[in-house]
Amino acid sequence: MPPLYRLARATAGTLLRLAWRPDVDGLECIPGGGAILAGNHLSVADELFLGAVVPRHIAFWAKAEYFRGHPVAARLVAGLGAIPVERGGGRAVLTAFDAAVPVLRAGGLVAVFPEGTRSPDGRLYRGRTGAVRLARQAGVPIVPFAVSGTDVVQPIDARVPRLVRGARVTFRFGAPVAVGEGTVREGTDAVMARIAALSGREYVARYAPLLRLGR
Repeated sequence: MPPLYRLARATAGTLLRLAWRPDVDGLECIPGGGAILAGNHLSVADELFLGAVVPRHIAFWAKAEYFRGHPVAARLVAGLGAIPVERGGGRAVLTAFDAAVPVLRAGGLVAVFPEGTRSPDGRLYRGRTGAVRLARQAGVPIVPFAVSGTDVVQPIDARVPRLVRGARVTFRFGAPVAVGEGTVREGTDAVMARIAALSGREYVARYAPLLRLGR
């Protein structure tokens, strides 16, 4: 675990755990080696709480501009062990996946939200196939998880998580899914079915509408 990530868990992570007391089940499903954590996406707080409740380093994606921008921001994201993502399609996206493969093969964890964007209404939308493609390339399983409550403590327009009476953040992790057989679409649908079962949320068989840039 990078020292800066360890510090962040000891400070901000502890604050999140004490203030919101997230309910977590199934951490034992996360293997000791490399794996992709794939779950539903409700809020920008999903990553904050995921990092706070999982006691291992998770490599999250970060815009490549952060690595090339202000020196403090660049050192921060690099020190947290983030994976740079170039904005744009084609080879730019593939480069981000290329950077994730060594992390996974070295026994690390990478978090992916297969819906590709935050759910606009809390329902679970059709998953994109990137997570399965990455899992096959790296030779690792996918651990499905379901999160709830983060959209209440940090709605789309909120800058930071807030304390809301009665709100409860929960995480449910399921058994690893081997996605080496069948088509990538079949593997993705199998992962989304597991996420749906863990979350109890209605599944929508179409892609979620992309939120406006900056939201």
